[in-house]
Amino acid sequence: MAGNNCRVTIHMAMSLDGYIARKDGSVDWMETTDEFPGGEAMDADVINAFLQAIDCYVMGSHTYETALRFDDEGHGWAYGDTPVFVLTTRTLRRNRESVEFFSGNVSRLINDRLRPLYRRIWVAGGGIVAGEMLRLGLADEVSCSVLPVLIGEGVPFFDRVDGEVALHLVETRAYQSGIVELRYEVKRQPGH
Repeated sequence: MAGNNCRVTIHMAMSLDGYIARKDGSVDWMETTDEFPGGEAMDADVINAFLQAIDCYVMGSHTYETALRFDDEGHGWAYGDTPVFVLTTRTLRRNRESVEFFSGNVSRLINDRLRPLYRRIWVAGGGIVAGEMLRLGLADEVSCSVLPVLIGEGVPFFDRVDGEVALHLVETRAYQSGIVELRYEVKRQPGH
């Protein structure tokens, strides 16, 4: 049981100007060709160790549909056998036994159902879900991978946050690909 040791982390890759997808939902801009020789290597072993530490994923329906499209195109299912909870009110195709659809109170899902079972809950998208997690005081951390590209317009990382959210920088990492990883702890406001 995870109990109080549980961490809910919002994580997404974003362009330097703060977008997680183009307006049409495409993420073709994530294929970067930048090189930063002073950065850390991001090889398959590092990525696999990182992914093994995630106990479950929570995502919105559009992020799930993007993952389905990648899988259908032969790029694979990025989440392996790790449980995936998709927040949606729509009927969507279920591609794995590890996928569950949820259309209820997200606070109850996180606090009553997931926190007691999982130590590391990873909120993997999208902007509406990220904003909701912060508005409801459900997130413990915000982690973003900033890609070396400006796309000008698109889907913002956080949609409708509705106020200031104080953060504390915990970690920064630069990679040879030019991607910079930023990890923040959410400062708790009274009442959350």
